[in-house]
Amino acid sequence: MLFAPFCGLILCLFVANEPCGWFVHPNSSPDIRTLMKNARTHIVVIIALLVGVVGVVAFAARGSGQSRGPKSKSPVSKSPVQPAVRITDHPTVSPEFAAAAVKNAELRQELNWTFGGKQQRGWYLYDLLIGKTLNGEHDPVSGDFAADLAKWQKKTGLSPSGVLDEDSLVRLVSQWQSNRLKNRAYADPSELIEAPPADFYDPGRAVELRQVERKTYSAYKEMMAAAAADPELKLGPKYLKIVSAFRPREYQDQLRRQSPNAGSAGLAVNSPHFTGRALDLYVGGDPVDTKDSNRAIQVNTPAYRWLVRHAEHFGFRPYFYEPWHWEYVK
Repeated sequence: MLFAPFCGLILCLFVANEPCGWFVHPNSSPDIRTLMKNARTHIVVIIALLVGVVGVVAFAARGSGQSRGPKSKSPVSKSPVQPAVRITDHPTVSPEFAAAAVKNAELRQELNWTFGGKQQRGWYLYDLLIGKTLNGEHDPVSGDFAADLAKWQKKTGLSPSGVLDEDSLVRLVSQWQSNRLKNRAYADPSELIEAPPADFYDPGRAVELRQVERKTYSAYKEMMAAAAADPELKLGPKYLKIVSAFRPREYQDQLRRQSPNAGSAGLAVNSPHFTGRALDLYVGGDPVDTKDSNRAIQVNTPAYRWLVRHAEHFGFRPYFYEPWHWEYVK
C-alpha cells in the first residue's frame, strides 16, 4: 500500500540530483540550460508530489473501509405498487354453494313446515341458533354458510347440499330438542327456594310463583353477574329478569285454558316449569308472545344474542321456539 508514495519520493530525489544534461541542447547558454533544468525539475517534483498524495489518500480510504467491518445492507425503499391484499380468509365459494345460497335466501323466508301442531313459515327466526350449531357466524344467505351447513349435513347423514330444506331443519330442531331438560319430574318442595321480587320482571308476582330450583337459581345469579360485568352488553333494567319460573300444575292448566290456540309448542301439558329448572327471561318485545312478529324482535335484541353465546357456559339450554325460555340442564 506504500508503493505509490514511495515511488513519488524516489522520483523527486532522482530529478533533484541528476545532471539532466540530455534535456538541453549542448550549444545552449549556461543560463538557459540552468533555467530549463530548474523548470523541468519543478514540473517533475509537482507530478511526483501529486502521485504521492493520491497514493496516501487511496491508502487511507481503503484502511478506513476495512476498519468499519462488514458493509450493512441499506434499507430497501418501499415500492409505490403494493402487493394485492386478501380481503377474506375463506377460499372462493364453489358454484355449488353459491347456488345453494340463492336457494337458502328463498327458503329462509318461505319454507313451509310444521312444529307443535302449528304451521311454520321460514327459518329466519333461528339464524343465531343455526349458526351456533354449525360453529359459524356467516350470513345465512352466503356461500360460506352453505359450505358450513354441508359439513354438518354430511356429519349427520344428510345429503351435503348446503341447502337448508325441510329435512335439514327438522334434523336441527331434533338436535336442539335433545339438548333440553331430560328429567321433568315435578319438583319436591325442599328443592325450591323463594327468589326475591327484585329478580322478577313483575316484582308483584305471587310468592308461590317466585320459586326456583336451588341450583338453577344459583346458576342464574352467576349468569346475571357475568352479563352485568360484560362491557359490551348494555341492557335496560328489565332485561334478563325472570318472567316465570316454577309453575304448579294448576297454574299451567289455567294458562292453557286462557290460550287454547297456543298448542303444545307454546304451553306443554308436561311443562318443564314443573321442575323449577326452567326460566322464562325477558329478552325484549312482549315477554312471552309466540307470534312471529314478536319473536322476530326478540331474537335480534342484545339480551337474546348474549344468551345464545354465553348461557350454555352456565348450564342453560334454549327452547328454540321461545326465545325467552331457558332450561338448566346440569
